[in-house]
Amino acid sequence: MSSFEDRKKSFEKKFAHDEELQFKISAKRNKYIGEWVSQILGYDDKKKNEYIQDVIKADFAEAGDEDVFRKIKEDLKNYNKTDDEIRKKMDELNEKAKSEFK
Repeated sequence: MSSFEDRKKSFEKKFAHDEELQFKISAKRNKYIGEWVSQILGYDDKKKNEYIQDVIKADFAEAGDEDVFRKIKEDLKNYNKTDDEIRKKMDELNEKAKSEFK
């Protein structure tokens, strides 16, 4: 194989690894978000686990985080949480999830 082909395969492997890692980070973040919102909503363990799954599924609606944000915003509409508070918490929990994969 030529060095160009080697580099190409190396970049493809790195890209695949990075995508898989980002997927895992997002899934972990969504779990944390589900736990946070469940606590605010006063859910018991069974309902909390169902809600976490709902948040994880919501993330598959479209690329990016807006689908999760909209779900959380809707679910917390009666709890006086601002968009900024929700986004800040999402960022905080994303960093927490990211730190677990270092």
